[in-house]
Amino acid sequence: MRPTAKSLILDLLSTLRRGSMPVRALVSAGTLFGIPDNNLRVALARLLATGTVERDERGRYRLGPAAQAVDQQVVSWRRIEERAGRWRGPCGWLGVHTANLPRARGPERRRRERALLFLGFRELSPGLHVRPDNLTAGASGAREQLAALGLGSPAPLFRLSELDPATDRRARGLWDVAALRAGYRDSLRDIASSEARVPALPIESAMVETFLLGGRVMRQIVLDPLLPEPIAPAAERRALVDAMRAYDRLGRTCWAEFLARHGVPHLRNPVDLRVGEGIRATTTPATGEAA
Repeated sequence: MRPTAKSLILDLLSTLRRGSMPVRALVSAGTLFGIPDNNLRVALARLLATGTVERDERGRYRLGPAAQAVDQQVVSWRRIEERAGRWRGPCGWLGVHTANLPRARGPERRRRERALLFLGFRELSPGLHVRPDNLTAGASGAREQLAALGLGSPAPLFRLSELDPATDRRARGLWDVAALRAGYRDSLRDIASSEARVPALPIESAMVETFLLGGRVMRQIVLDPLLPEPIAPAAERRALVDAMRAYDRLGRTCWAEFLARHGVPHLRNPVDLRVGEGIRATTTPATGEAA
C-alpha cells in the first residue's frame, strides 16, 4: 500500500537528526510514490494548522509538538527488547479501565486505540484491557506512556494478581501467538529477499522498496505486544529486530544521496511508518497481527 501525502511528510520529517526539511525535498520524494505536488502541499498546510508539523524561519519543516509522543515511541524500535523483562505469571497483569472515559469519536477514539495498541493491551472484557506485567518501565511507566500517547484521563491503570484459572487462560489467549510467530518468519524472509534484490535495482526503485518494506517491518516491531516467554518465545522476535537493523542500514544507503542533495541531516532511514494518521494499524480479534 502506497503512502498518502500526509503519511509521507510525517515519515520523512521523522528521519531528521536536527534542523528541518525543505518543501522541495518533500515534493521530490512525493513523485517517487505518485503523489501530486498540490496534494502534498495541501497535506502539509493541514499538518501545520494542527501543530503536527512546524515551520522554521527559513520556511523549512520539522515535526511539531503534536507528533512527538508517537515519534518517540516509534524510534525506540531498535531498543524494544530493553522494554521487556521477567514475568510473574498469573500473579502479574496490568489492567487499564476505560469504561468510564467520556465517549470519543474520530481522531480522539483512534488516539485511545493507538495508545493501548502501542503498549500491547488487549480487551479482556468490556472496558478492561490487560497485558502481562513484564514491561521494565512498570505500571508507572506504562501509565505515563499511555497518557502521552493520548489515552485520556481518567483511565486507571493498575496491577491485577491471582486471576482465577479460567480468566488467566482467557487472558493468555488474547494474542494469537501462532500468527505472531508466522509474521516474524514472513518478515525475515521478505527482508532476505529484498536484500538480495535491492543492489541491482535502479536507485529510485530501491528507495521505494526499502521505504515500504522497512516501514512495514518497523510497524510490526513497534506494535509487537512483547509477550513474555511463558506465552510466546522471544527468539524469533529478536531475530527480526536484528535483521531489521541490517536492513535499515541498507535503506540509509539507498536514500543517502537524495537526502544529501537536499541538505537534510538524517538520523535514520526514511520508512513508511504510518504513525501520523490516527491509528495506522489495528489488530484483528485475538491476534497480534497488523490489519
